[in-house]
Amino acid sequence: MVEVQIKYEGQLHCRATHGPSGCVISTDAPVDNHGKGESFSPTDLVATALGSCIATIMAISAEKRGIDLRGTTITVEKHMSTDAPRRISRLPVLIEVPIEIEEDKRKAIENAARHCPVHQSLADSVDAPMEFRYSSGDN
Repeated sequence: MVEVQIKYEGQLHCRATHGPSGCVISTDAPVDNHGKGESFSPTDLVATALGSCIATIMAISAEKRGIDLRGTTITVEKHMSTDAPRRISRLPVLIEVPIEIEEDKRKAIENAARHCPVHQSLADSVDAPMEFRYSSGDN
């Protein structure tokens, strides 16, 4: 169990404190929902959680296979619904790995990414496709 304490600070700003580490992050409502967009919105954090979870789970799988994924970038696009209720409707993910990886190891790493805990926790109504791109790093 991990405890996160959130304090509402007014003007649609919140401060969240991670219990184990004391690390603090702030949120603000997005401009399209009455906020100023001065920080991550709560739904931005869902996209952030998805991308960082994918990176972490991929790295664990890769390390088991002797592969260093340092330099990998993950871009998550957050799309909100246009109908009610307001919700995240799409989270397409682009994973760019700066190295070539053998096909069997690639499949294992991609399978791990698709089974990250955040991806597995998303509602079925959230479309979260993943695209993987590999390069030799010479580009």
